[in-house]
Amino acid sequence: MKKVVKFGGSSLANAEQFQKVGDIIRSDESRRYVVPSAPGKRFDEDIKVTDMLYGCYDAASKGEDITEKINAIKARYYEIIKGLGLSLSLEEEFKKIDEDFRAQAGIQYAASRGEFLNGKIMAAYLGYDFVDAASVIRFDKAGNLEAEETNKLLSKKLSKSQHAVIPGFYGACADGTVKTFSRGGSDVTGSLVAKAIHADIYENWTDVSGFLVTDPRIVHNPEPIEAITYRELRELSYMGATVLHEDAIFPVRKEGIPINIRNTNSPEDKGTLIVESTCKKPKFTITGIAGKKGFCSINIEKSMMNSEIGFGRKVLQVFEDQGISFEHVPSGIDTMTVYVHQDEFEEKEQQVIAGIHRLVQPDFVEMESDLALIAVVGRGMKSQRGTAGRIFSALAHANVNVKMIDQGSSELNIIIGVENRDFEKAVRAIYDIFVLTRI
Repeated sequence: MKKVVKFGGSSLANAEQFQKVGDIIRSDESRRYVVPSAPGKRFDEDIKVTDMLYGCYDAASKGEDITEKINAIKARYYEIIKGLGLSLSLEEEFKKIDEDFRAQAGIQYAASRGEFLNGKIMAAYLGYDFVDAASVIRFDKAGNLEAEETNKLLSKKLSKSQHAVIPGFYGACADGTVKTFSRGGSDVTGSLVAKAIHADIYENWTDVSGFLVTDPRIVHNPEPIEAITYRELRELSYMGATVLHEDAIFPVRKEGIPINIRNTNSPEDKGTLIVESTCKKPKFTITGIAGKKGFCSINIEKSMMNSEIGFGRKVLQVFEDQGISFEHVPSGIDTMTVYVHQDEFEEKEQQVIAGIHRLVQPDFVEMESDLALIAVVGRGMKSQRGTAGRIFSALAHANVNVKMIDQGSSELNIIIGVENRDFEKAVRAIYDIFVLTRI
C-alpha cells in the first residue's frame, strides 16, 4: 500500500508539532510520500512564516535593509531544527534567498520559500529524499498548472524514490520561474503526488478531525461527517467550507483515490473520508450546510417572457459583457432573477440595468442587496421526501424570510437565499431540524 500524507501549517508550526507528525508517519510504513506546508502560527498572536516572507520581500522591493527580517525567519526554522535535535544547516539556502529577494526574484518565489525550507527540515528529520517541487510541478507562463506534464515529471521522479518529501504550494515554469497555487495550495500538491504514484489513499492532516456538518463558529460543536462524496464536497467547498482547497479534488477524483481528512493532534480520530461514491447510508438526511454573505439579486419581470426565445441568454450576456459571473438564476413564467456577488456588481450596476433594458425591454427590474446564500447538501436527500418542506418549516419557525430556493436537478443540493442578518440564524435552524432532531 502507498499513502501520500500532507501536513498543514498548524501541524508543523514548531518542533513539538513536527514530532507528532514524525510519530504519525513512522507508525505506518505505507506513509511514504510527505507534502509539508510552511510553519503556521505557534499561538494566536503569532505570524505565519509565509506572511513573514511576504513582509520581507515587500521591504526588499522598496530597497530597505532586510537583514533583521531574514534573521527573524531564520530563527523560526532553527528553533524547529534545534528542538528536533538535528545538525542540519540552512545557511546556504538563506544566503540564496537573501540574494534573490534583493534581486527581485518575484513575490511568488518569496512565498514558496516557506514550504521549501520546511521540506528540507522534514526530509532530514525523516531520512527521506528531498524533491524540490519546482522540478516536478509545472506551470505555464500565465501561471496555469500543466497537469499532464506535471504528472509525467512527478511519476518519473518518484518512481526512483521509495520515500520522499515534496514541498507543497509551489512549482515552476519550464524556465525555472517559481509559481504558486492560491493559498492552501499544498492540498493540491498532495493530490497531484497521489495521482502520480497511484496512491491507495491521500491523507490530508490538519488541525480538525475532518469535516463538520456546519461551521463551528455558527453552531456549537457540530457533528462530524464520516464520509462525503467528491460531488458533495465540491458543493460545500464552493459555498465556503474551507478544510480542503477545492482544486485538490480533481487530480485524485479522476483516479478514484479517496482523501482522508485527519487531525494531527488527535491521530486516533478516523476523520472524514472523501470518496467518488459510496453505498454507505449517511448518518443524517443532509451531509453538510455551508454558505456565504454578500450577494445581491436582480429580478427581471416581463409578461410572456417564457415564450420569448433567447430571453435568458440575452440577460446573461449583459452580465458577461460587464465581466460579472452569476451564482444562481431561478426563474418563473414571467420572472427571472440573477444572483451575483454584491462587491462585483455595485460598480457596474447601472451599466447592467441599462444593458438589460436595451436587450430585452423588461416591464420591471428590481434589485435587492445584502443577501446570503446557503447550500444544504446531501446524497441522502434524494431518497427522502419533503426535504425542502422541512427547510421551509424550520426557517419559518425561526422567523427567517426566505428570498429564494433553488434545487439542482441532481437532488444533491438545495440553495436558499436569505438576508445577511438572518444568515447565522438560518444555518442553526436548518442544522437543528436535520441533525438535532435526528440524534
